Amino acid sequence: MNRKFIVYLVAFAAFFGPFTQTIYTPVLPEVASQLHSTSFVVNLTISVFTFFLAIMQMIYGPLTDIKGRRKVMLLGIALYVVASVGCFFSGTIALLLVFRALQAIGIAAGSVVAVTVISDLFEGKERGEAMGTFQMLVSLGPVLGPVVGGFLSGVFDFHSVFLALAATGMLVLVFNYVFLKETKPDNIQAGRFQLRDFASILQHRIGSSIIYLGFLQYYSFYYFLVFLPNILTDRYGLSAEQKGLVFLPMSLGIVVGSYVGGKIQARIEGEKLVVLTSYLNAISLLIFLVVYSISLPWLLAGIILFGLFLGLSLPVQTTLLTGAFTKNRATAVGAYNLFRYMGMACSPIVGSLFYRIGGYVLLYGFIMIVYLAFALLLSRRLLGAQAVKSAS
Repeated sequence: MNRKFIVYLVAFAAFFGPFTQTIYTPVLPEVASQLHSTSFVVNLTISVFTFFLAIMQMIYGPLTDIKGRRKVMLLGIALYVVASVGCFFSGTIALLLVFRALQAIGIAAGSVVAVTVISDLFEGKERGEAMGTFQMLVSLGPVLGPVVGGFLSGVFDFHSVFLALAATGMLVLVFNYVFLKETKPDNIQAGRFQLRDFASILQHRIGSSIIYLGFLQYYSFYYFLVFLPNILTDRYGLSAEQKGLVFLPMSLGIVVGSYVGGKIQARIEGEKLVVLTSYLNAISLLIFLVVYSISLPWLLAGIILFGLFLGLSLPVQTTLLTGAFTKNRATAVGAYNLFRYMGMACSPIVGSLFYRIGGYVLLYGFIMIVYLAFALLLSRRLLGAQAVKSAS
């Protein structure tokens, strides 16, 4: 088994979750028009997808620990392909809602199984580097989705998006069927799943720290995906195509950060790196808040820094989490992903309330303060515990 190839294989399956979530957001008005619906109902196709993507993490995590990695991955991708074909043929908004839910239920397996497989195959420094590669690819999903979707919908129509997803999903299914072998260690026997398994993970020092950090990071990340286009329109008057291009520098920052974050785990202890990157992300939010209204180049600098520091943090999070939980590794990853998706879902709703009250200053200022406070808490929980261990 070529382990590096397997990393790319499972990472691409995980990439499809956030990629499918946002792929046709640029053409939501056209979807409403062609399916004779309202903007509110069409937006539900995004919310429904996100909801099931989050909820299924609680199911796929324990299922992967009990049944194995390969079976769960193949089943999930197969359902995703069928649902994508259903989306393509949907002539009413009701059918589209049903098949979007099934899409999410299927592809939700990708993110859980991928991290678990990588943790099964690698240890130590190699695991950190593999997680860096994984996070680098997956983090591109929510940003590249609108770019690809806008192009396909512009050349054809919005239905072509789902046909492309079905065809690509079929390729991923075939490759996983041929090359992905079962990686669950023979010496680990997971018992029957109980809800208290999630509770024990959330009570664990590393488990709770990483999971809550994941929520906060993706809550902040989706601030940029949701509210940055408004800034670019209102303050800088950019077109739809230009706004799509603005996200590419942030994507590049995430890619570079994830690659570097995977490499430097061999030199910087994981818990110290998590704390450091949390402070850096809080600082990057402050920088963006200060410079976003000065000029477009300064705004780009702010979002690049946020993407870079986010990317640096992601690989070490999954490395620490999967290292802390061996028997129920996939369950821990499922809980982590659940909270990240909850952050995605809460961000537009809560952010809209803050924006109405105090504009962008309150919007980004509040999350910056929360981020800084959480970084201080992480310092005490992770580095303080290390100091106690060293003293004893």
